[in-house]
Amino acid sequence: MRRRRMAFYIMTVPAFLLFFAFHTFPALQGIYYSLTDWNGYRPTYHFIGLKNYWLLLNDEDVLHSYLFTFKYAIVATIIVNVLSLLIALGLNAKIPFRNFFRAVYFLPNILSILIVGFIFNYLFGQVIPELGQKWGISFLSSNILGNEKWAWVGIVIVGVWQSIAFNTILYLAGLQTIPDELYEAASLDGAGKWRQFRFITFPLIAPFFTINMVLAMKNNLNVFDHVIAMTGGGPGRATESIAVLIYQGGFTGGEFSYQSANAVIFLLVIVTLTFIQLKFLQKREMEM
Repeated sequence: MRRRRMAFYIMTVPAFLLFFAFHTFPALQGIYYSLTDWNGYRPTYHFIGLKNYWLLLNDEDVLHSYLFTFKYAIVATIIVNVLSLLIALGLNAKIPFRNFFRAVYFLPNILSILIVGFIFNYLFGQVIPELGQKWGISFLSSNILGNEKWAWVGIVIVGVWQSIAFNTILYLAGLQTIPDELYEAASLDGAGKWRQFRFITFPLIAPFFTINMVLAMKNNLNVFDHVIAMTGGGPGRATESIAVLIYQGGFTGGEFSYQSANAVIFLLVIVTLTFIQLKFLQKREMEM
């Protein structure tokens, strides 16, 4: 018994130490620096308490970044889940080349987000405007990423295209847990495809819907690579997300402690939203 416990400790303790060293300890350091006036490179700094947190509440750039991030996250999460569920339903049906299509849809998930961003940057900046001018469509004749009003839509398109693959896989896993006998019985009772989806499919994949919604919202709130690869936060500060603001202000803007406080608040926001989402969606699962 002791030897068996020792084997479990050997497997667990190194992972715990690595997690603490590269995740928990830096997070605790960030919380500490958020209470100081350190700019990231000065040898000395002073303890200033909660001053950084108070200043954040009155910072218009921070407020704008939160608004952009939430707008992006809500829109992208809804679109990703709707499209992922539709694609998963199609890929779960008995169609020719089903495995081929599954591989094709999963491909975006294994590509680097930065590479995907640069490819779409070229499409939005060169290919689509040329087609728009050729076809006489004024809306498509200019680079959408250079428009302060519509640049966020370009980032949503890329984010959704890249995220659908992972969510589709989770929905497919959920769909394959539903026995075919339920659909056969429903068909014998005269239930059409919509009623089968409403009363069999969706209730039985409710836990997968919860996981997908929570993961998609969390990932979209942390949007960073897409913005860096496509707009760098511009034009102006129109597409500057919270993660981009923390990175640029903290590491290149001399605001290390200030953005550390911003990161702490952002962490609390994500944890709170995740908790609320889980509570609401799990309650809905029980009602279904």
